[in-house]
Amino acid sequence: MAKVFDFKKMRRVIMIYGVVQLFLVGLLVYMAVHFQAGLLSEGRPQRFLHSVIATLVIQLALFYPINRFAAKEAEREVEACAVGLGVEELKALRSKRMVGDVIKAAIFLFFITFIYKAPKDLFILSVIFFSFVLTFLSYFQCYNFSAKRLMKGKL
Repeated sequence: MAKVFDFKKMRRVIMIYGVVQLFLVGLLVYMAVHFQAGLLSEGRPQRFLHSVIATLVIQLALFYPINRFAAKEAEREVEACAVGLGVEELKALRSKRMVGDVIKAAIFLFFITFIYKAPKDLFILSVIFFSFVLTFLSYFQCYNFSAKRLMKGKL
């Protein structure tokens, strides 16, 4: 017997993640202008481009783990949308969700602490901040892409 899925909750999560992505892009643009103006006022305008390049290199290194993590999270959430799951299945999904939430919170706290403890050089702060925003932006995009693809396959 084929499983029946109710994707109402998943569609809401995807929509919320889309709004968060728009907010993160706006924040990224605002802070890019802020860092560019700050580095220009310090007489080091070339450092802004260097920070963007360094951030892109970091994101290339982080993309594969982020994509795998987001795909596993999306797969777990799609499976949780199945109608009529048993108590043991729900408990297993809940424990996996808790582990994923702890990992996301730990990464968030790592970046916040890293930004707080980093030297107050605008170049270093811009690389850390851009990496922070782009890491979460990549996660949300990968999650939405994987979730939509999995949902389409289950229909």
